[in-house]
Amino acid sequence: MGDGYAVQAEGLEKRYGEKHALDGFDLAVREGTVHGLLGPNGAGKTTAVRILSTLIRLDGGRATVAGLDVARQPREVRARIGLTGQYAAVDEVLTGRQNLEMFGRLFHLGGKRAKLRAAELLEQFDLTDAADKGVGKYSGGMRRRLDLAASMILAPAVLFLDEPTTGLDPRSRGEVWESVRALVAGGTTVLLTTQYLEEADKLASHITVIDQGRGIADDTPDGLKNLVGGDRIEVVVAERSDIPRVVKVVARVSDGEPEAEEGELRVHAPVVDRVSALTEVARTLQDEGVPVEDIGLRRPSLDDVFLRLTGHRAERTDAEKTEADKGEAGKTEAGKAAPDRTVADKTEKEAAV
Repeated sequence: MGDGYAVQAEGLEKRYGEKHALDGFDLAVREGTVHGLLGPNGAGKTTAVRILSTLIRLDGGRATVAGLDVARQPREVRARIGLTGQYAAVDEVLTGRQNLEMFGRLFHLGGKRAKLRAAELLEQFDLTDAADKGVGKYSGGMRRRLDLAASMILAPAVLFLDEPTTGLDPRSRGEVWESVRALVAGGTTVLLTTQYLEEADKLASHITVIDQGRGIADDTPDGLKNLVGGDRIEVVVAERSDIPRVVKVVARVSDGEPEAEEGELRVHAPVVDRVSALTEVARTLQDEGVPVEDIGLRRPSLDDVFLRLTGHRAERTDAEKTEADKGEAGKTEAGKAAPDRTVADKTEKEAAV
């Protein structure tokens, strides 16, 4: 394992009975970058993060974080990392300042140092004006920024963010993104798992795609998009019965087999001459009297990459996201009392999913 990498893993294995949560998983995260770890539900993302953050033991392979072996030097690793999970693990009764001072004392900073560090972090995460308000009055984005601040009490070299913006509205999500960018600009390395492909596209300089416990692709966001070609023509039809006709029309100008998504009444395919392809398809559909809701050109997305690599889309529909966000907002505070960032000595039984 060479220099210049904050996190490296080779051949990671984790088994639960007959199931392989990780099956020879490799990972290399460069220092001072955001590295995205993407995959479908159950692909092994959270298992990998838990192994790398020493919450559970690996069954095979080896891994280092900040140059330290996670299996042989777990305590030393914990002193160099921060961890933030899906839910903000802060006390809503306390103020933002009191939360950070409490975490400082938990990390044995002492009263004076804890107060100084809390003040620094409140300023760093743009929370000074709300420092003495109860966290229960914070917006979702403010809570997550406070959660990030708490994970940075000891200025860790590596920060693990496991789906940090789950349940947040777009504005709050953007606030968290800005905080993450600022951390990386300050030298922190971030390993990010996320269900929002836009998030990985905007934040990560490198992405590893994981499926069924194995890494199946590793590249920059643009490099991954190039796997599915260049520009694509996309037609959204008004009636499901028109999809076969649209597929035939698109096939005449496409540089590959058109793909039909009947659930979204959408047909798309790669094209070489983007302008002439768009013009011809639009004219032909109009001449044949095929009603369409939308037609246009777009660049490949990470969702296209997922479809190509795993056989299904990773990004949920807006309706599914709305329902999930409602579900997250309605959860009780039970289970949030033990802060993820402490990376305490949990047993495998407690940590395993």
